[in-house]
Amino acid sequence: MVALHHRDGHHGWDRRLPPVTEIVSGDEVELVLADCFDGQLEPDARPEDVADLDLDRANPLTGPIRIAGAQPGDVVAIEVLEVAPAAFGWTALIPGFGLLADDFPAPHVVASRIGAETTAFGAVAHLPTRPFLGTVGLAPGEDGPLSVIPPRRVGGNLDSREVRPGATLLLPVEAEGGLLSVGDAHATQGDGEVCGTAVETAATAHLRIHVWHDLHLDAPEIDLPATSGRPRGPRHLTTGVGPDLYEGARAATRAMIDHLMARHGLAPEDAYALCSVAAHLRILEVVDAPNWVVGLDLDTSVLV
Repeated sequence: MVALHHRDGHHGWDRRLPPVTEIVSGDEVELVLADCFDGQLEPDARPEDVADLDLDRANPLTGPIRIAGAQPGDVVAIEVLEVAPAAFGWTALIPGFGLLADDFPAPHVVASRIGAETTAFGAVAHLPTRPFLGTVGLAPGEDGPLSVIPPRRVGGNLDSREVRPGATLLLPVEAEGGLLSVGDAHATQGDGEVCGTAVETAATAHLRIHVWHDLHLDAPEIDLPATSGRPRGPRHLTTGVGPDLYEGARAATRAMIDHLMARHGLAPEDAYALCSVAAHLRILEVVDAPNWVVGLDLDTSVLV
C-alpha cells in the first residue's frame, strides 16, 4: 500500500504538477492529512489567532497521485475505507467568510475534543463523531494554479459529509492520469457548512482507487452504503456544482435521472417521477464561493 504525507503535498490545483507517486486501478493508499489551515490553530487558540491566519496556507493537499490508465472522459472511483481524525479540532468564524459573514464580522473559534464516538464541541454540545474528507479531487483540465476553495466538476472542496468511510466518490477525469489529491478532513459537520468551517482536524485516510472506463459523468456522484438509520438501504447521491443553487438542483436531478436510466433501466419519465417521491434534495455546501454543491439523495433499495 502506498503511504503519503502532507509534507509531500501542494497548494492549489495544477495539472502540470509532477505526481508524487503512481498507482494502478485497485491500489490502496494511506494519506496523512493536515487540517485545512495547516496546523496554525492550537487547542488554546483565541479569536486573535483566527484573525492572524495565513490564508495562503489554506487547504493543503496531499498528492497528486497519478492513476495509470486514467484518461479524460473516464471516471475515478475513490472508496473511503477509513478516516481516522486527530484528537483535537476547531471551528472558526473567519471574517468575510461564511453564509452570514455580514452578520458575524468578528473572528471566533471553538475548540473540540474528538473521541471515537463523540466530539465535545467546546462547552456547547456533544456531537457524534462522523469523520469525512472535505476535499477530494482530480486535477482540472485547464492549466493552473487554480484555487482549492471552490469545488469543481472534478471534485475538490465538496465539503459533503457523505464522503465518509463506506462511501465511494465518483469523479470525472479531465487530466491524463487523473492526478488525485486529498485534504481538509473533518470530524463532523452539518449539511451546508454554513459558518464556513466544520470541526476541522488533521487525519489519516485509507482509500482504494479504481478507474472506470465505461461510465461518463458531468459532476461528482457518491455511492453510499446501507445504514441502520433512515433511509436504511444503499443510497446514491448525485450533485450539481456551480454558482446558482437552482441550476445546481436541476443538474443534480438530471444526473439522478441519467443514473436511474443507465444503471437501473428506468424510463426517463419514471425516473423523474421517482426523484419527486423518493429522493431528497440537499444543500451540501453553500460557502465555498463562487461554487455551491447541491445533492440529490436516493435510497436505491426502493427499486424493484
